[in-house]
Amino acid sequence: MQVLTVCLSGVLLLMSVSVAASELLKRDISEIISKAEFLSYDNVADFIEHSPKVTVFVAPEADDIEQYGSDVMKTLTGSDCDRDGKMDSNPECNAVFYKLWMKYQR
Repeated sequence: MQVLTVCLSGVLLLMSVSVAASELLKRDISEIISKAEFLSYDNVADFIEHSPKVTVFVAPEADDIEQYGSDVMKTLTGSDCDRDGKMDSNPECNAVFYKLWMKYQR
């Protein structure tokens, strides 16, 4: 029973360390995008268009496999509005723009 308790404690400790580490990696977007850069964008669409692009692999659909064969690979390219290396959805990009707007327009 004591071994089980030690193992569970160890697992919980490792999980809390990884959560704490991921929290440390989050950074304030205003440290990356200056006020001058932000003010150069006309609107949120312009901000998204000029954000870095990220490409990810996705599972091919049945039509793709039928047309191109079983070795087909499919990718999606989108914007990385918060500059974290991951593709962001439109609502996520809008939220980043709004956060910057609140900081720089006030």
